[in-house]
Amino acid sequence: MDFRTTVERAERLKQLHADHKPLVLPTVWDVWSARTAAAAGFPALTIGSHPLADSRGAADQEGQTFEEVLTAVRPIIAAVDVPVSVDLESGYGQKPADLVAGLIEAGGVGLNIEDTVHSEGGRVRSTQEHASYVAGLRAAADDAGVPVWVNGRTDLFAHAENPSGVLDEVIERLRALEQAGADSVYPVKIQDDDELLAAVTAAVAVPVNTTAHPVKHDLERFRRLGLGRITYGPLLQFALTDAMTDMLKPWAPSS
Repeated sequence: MDFRTTVERAERLKQLHADHKPLVLPTVWDVWSARTAAAAGFPALTIGSHPLADSRGAADQEGQTFEEVLTAVRPIIAAVDVPVSVDLESGYGQKPADLVAGLIEAGGVGLNIEDTVHSEGGRVRSTQEHASYVAGLRAAADDAGVPVWVNGRTDLFAHAENPSGVLDEVIERLRALEQAGADSVYPVKIQDDDELLAAVTAAVAVPVNTTAHPVKHDLERFRRLGLGRITYGPLLQFALTDAMTDMLKPWAPSS
């Protein structure tokens, strides 16, 4: 993809976040799923690390190298005419500038970055460390001349036995990510908790991303709670797995 097209898609993704509250980005993993979602009318997409890994027989949580991920996402991005964001997990051990350079070269115009560092035993970055990494991504995108959309993710709720008990720490982290230049923030594993969703959306000025199940969740509920961005994580692929299993069962040989 040429540089001008990449910049135009990045600018389009930014505008879509302003125009749609919330912006729903179907999480895809191959050319077929990307083309299907775009044909269904979605103006932007995101590639999820978990479904991408499953589609390639790899493990989630950085079971692929950065180079392998880029090789996988290039044809997906090239197959559609809409902006595509890419889940880049915790960065695959890359420096922010190298992560952004690889993403842009592949035609991606947005990214997720999480604070669980899989290449270092699953440790969780401190608030300042994660904010500094996001600031590096923002600076690298600015230097490259591409307004890459940075979705700063935290796994603090996911790691906590009592998610409500870490709310103050999560809010501190989300605000630090916002100040560091994150365009949106993504506290995972609270999609079924109205109280926590409302608290985090009230705490920051940037859009808050939630994970949604395309069948079990309701778009209007998320809109009412003030969410600014919705992605499916692995849940769209899981839903399709369930549907495919139900379709195939009557055709399977009986034991």
